[in-house]
Amino acid sequence: MTASLNKLVLATGNSGKVKEFTQLFAEHQISIVPQTELKVDSVPETGTTFVENAIIKARHAAAQTGLPAIADDSGLVVDALGGAPGIYSSRYALDDAGEQVTDEDNINKLLRALNGNPQRTAHFYCCLVFMRHADDPVPLICEGRWYGEIATERSGMEGFGYDPVFYVPQSGTTAAQMSKLEKNSISHRGKALSALVPRIAALKA
Repeated sequence: MTASLNKLVLATGNSGKVKEFTQLFAEHQISIVPQTELKVDSVPETGTTFVENAIIKARHAAAQTGLPAIADDSGLVVDALGGAPGIYSSRYALDDAGEQVTDEDNINKLLRALNGNPQRTAHFYCCLVFMRHADDPVPLICEGRWYGEIATERSGMEGFGYDPVFYVPQSGTTAAQMSKLEKNSISHRGKALSALVPRIAALKA
């Protein structure tokens, strides 16, 4: 890996995402610095898709820091809700809870929306965008999906976001009952990153 790609800014201040990315990149000798440590403010996510929002965030972080940037835009897609909460996953309960909306608020709203509904299928979706600089005309874009169901109640203490109610039939647990290592190996973000890392490495050739 060339020196210019040894340090990347991660366009998020979400502590859960920072931990996951740091772990996933460590084996590739790539240092991840969250944009909050570099005094980069969040940029309005004005896109209508995960891809658009990830590009907006990566470009902003690269422009503010002068470093190559990675941005993640991810969320929960619930079939019975027409794809909601989708790109609004982190602020799903905003209308109910206000600006200080929490993961608990979002889960409560989701469970209410699905109350009594037998269709519980859902998937997590992640779009990762890597930009070498703010004006990069060919950003690297990778995606990952993690299929499961929405449980009727919370289980587990690990993870963040909707993990306590995202049930994975193959493992017989929710995402919040998995170890970080297990989750990273099968999650939407883990899949997207597994596709992205080799493409970043190829840039040094």
